[in-house]
Amino acid sequence: MWFKYTPMFPMCLCGSKKNPYVPHVSMWFKYTPMFPICLCGSKNQPYVPYLPMWFKNYVLHSTGCLIHSLYLHLHFMTNFIPIFPLAIVVYPGEELNLHIFEPRYIQLINDCIRSKKAFGIPAVINNKISEMGTLIEITEITKIYDNGEMDIKTKGSNVFRILETVAELPEKLYSGAIVNYPANSITSKRLLMDKVIEAIKELHVLLKVNKSFKKAEAELWSYDVAHHAGLSLTEEYELLCLLHELQRQEYLKQHLLKVMPVVAEMETLKERIQLNGHFKNLNGFVL
Repeated sequence: MWFKYTPMFPMCLCGSKKNPYVPHVSMWFKYTPMFPICLCGSKNQPYVPYLPMWFKNYVLHSTGCLIHSLYLHLHFMTNFIPIFPLAIVVYPGEELNLHIFEPRYIQLINDCIRSKKAFGIPAVINNKISEMGTLIEITEITKIYDNGEMDIKTKGSNVFRILETVAELPEKLYSGAIVNYPANSITSKRLLMDKVIEAIKELHVLLKVNKSFKKAEAELWSYDVAHHAGLSLTEEYELLCLLHELQRQEYLKQHLLKVMPVVAEMETLKERIQLNGHFKNLNGFVL
């Protein structure tokens, strides 16, 4: 019913006798001209009163269609999330344990627990909040300390893109953001993923690292192994920005092809350095 078309003006805002149809909204909204073009479609310019900047951005700068403007405004508000910027990249499906100690984030977590809502972790790179991040769901409150600090278990869900950050919120210590959730393809090539997994296992052998996966190898995809591949923070973020599983698998493959020879050479160099100063049992060259 809210979007049902009902006539609300005896004449159009420009003074013509056309009777525009706009959605049923509150009375103050009905009788306030808000658009840079007239509702009847003419080129006349109706009077536009002073409105707050956020309202202008979502309404005055719209196409002039009331339905479209309201839809965009409600859509953006629906996708408002509190944010917890950190110098890490969290992937969908990743389990993350956090110790919450800053007052603003204690408030954020308590608000999320009460409202049963998720929050966002955008990556902080070079002291700047990045455009992309991951929506985080609180799965368990492990411990609450006397001073309000807490230990929580969380899990990443969807990748989001920040459309606009909101630095100050009424009566809140934390910040928020208006976001959308781009489509994220999970179509993959099993053979390519298997090659990536084998390369990561070889890398771990070279580095003498004993790190196991949390799933069976047949169930792994790029997000599950990204933190095992020796990516830098910037590279982990680049992987997060890729919204097709095949692209992510190829990215990991190319990274491993590049880094494996370097690591192998470093290990050889380490062995040479360790041999220096020791007695060497070498075979002579026969002429």
